[in-house]
Amino acid sequence: MAKVYVFLANGFEDVEALIPIDVLRRGGVNVKTVSTTDFPLVTSAHNVNIEADLMFEQADFSDADLLLLPGGMPGASNLYDHEGVCEALVKHHAAGKLIAAICAAPAVVLAPLGIIDDKNATCYPGFENALTESTYTGELVTVDGNVTTAEGPAAAFPFAYELLKQLTNAKTADQVAEGMRYKHLMA
Repeated sequence: MAKVYVFLANGFEDVEALIPIDVLRRGGVNVKTVSTTDFPLVTSAHNVNIEADLMFEQADFSDADLLLLPGGMPGASNLYDHEGVCEALVKHHAAGKLIAAICAAPAVVLAPLGIIDDKNATCYPGFENALTESTYTGELVTVDGNVTTAEGPAAAFPFAYELLKQLTNAKTADQVAEGMRYKHLMA
């Protein structure tokens, strides 16, 4: 079973974290939420408190197939300011493992770490100027090698189904999308 760690920092965008968590778990993926704060409760950009599965210090990312970053502000900045998160991302990327980021996170976290250098990437409009070493696509979801980026809250569902496909297979992703009536919505 694939394993995903979702980093939660105060100010994360609610749907950009919770939709991928929900979709991936429905698809049978082992998802662990990780608090990057001093407490298990992390407050979203819209003042929703989420209790993380683990504190950052408790997590061992060596078994991770995917590290996932929700966006939102100041959530993305808080992730970048966390030295351990940055170290885990760089190490994970160097090992060629999957990394995903949505909204501001590709520009605020991945770009300064060099993770999306020479890659196609997308992010929330207005942050694309930070993608100086990347090719900005403006797409809802962009996959380039081991990195998947997405534009913002409205991209949370297609982002999540793309990640589920990468971690399982297209059939599982399609079945979950159909069961959640996403395919009906897009018809």
